Amino acid sequence: MEKVIIIGATSGIGFELAKLYAERDCMVGATGRRNDLLEKLKGLFPGSVVTECFDVMAHENIPHLESLIEKLGGMDLLIYNSGYGEISHGLDWQIDKVTTRTNVVGFVEIVNYAFNYFLNQGKGQIAATSSIAAVRGNGYAPAYSATKAYMSVYMEGLHLKASRMGKKNPEIAIAITDIQPGFVNTKMAKGEGRFWEAPVEKAAKQMFNAIQKKKRKVYITHRWALIAWILKWIPYSILKRVF
Repeated sequence: MEKVIIIGATSGIGFELAKLYAERDCMVGATGRRNDLLEKLKGLFPGSVVTECFDVMAHENIPHLESLIEKLGGMDLLIYNSGYGEISHGLDWQIDKVTTRTNVVGFVEIVNYAFNYFLNQGKGQIAATSSIAAVRGNGYAPAYSATKAYMSVYMEGLHLKASRMGKKNPEIAIAITDIQPGFVNTKMAKGEGRFWEAPVEKAAKQMFNAIQKKKRKVYITHRWALIAWILKWIPYSILKRVF
């Protein structure tokens, strides 16, 4: 039975992913800041979901993660789905601080631990929800695009490290999946009826399938790969008129 830990599973994509794994007879370890929402999820799948309530911006991420692993009896897959981002019209330090502590500090601490856990175990998989915003800078939310770029580059580095280790020792098999969603209809979404906005259920299903296939990188929904390609090659003189 696969043991899956989802960091940030109380709403949106994380909640839908937790349901998908629980429905497929996996053991799911769910985390979040609101215990009432965790209890709601556990109530939907008694016997399949265990929980640990904590905030990734706090200073006890690893003890909480170790507690959750103990409850599950191990870990095969870790999905880092916690994220934060707000429009920062005047470059608000509080917004940038929370964004960085969530998308970088909490992310690195937990994913670093998971990589070394899987290295000692000999196998495992890490997936992380980055964003299409990782591709280029954004004047409306500089910290958000920068921190998501950090996540994606870190995940790429982990993939290279895991591949190198696997070549030296074939018994080591660690898969890394970088997920870059476009607009998804979640609580984090700002505005309505945005370009190519996907229902959260559709986005979660595509993410689930990509993780199961151990994809290195995936855009959600898949057509956002086209936007990513355009953003990578668009001249800065044009970019600054839009972002």
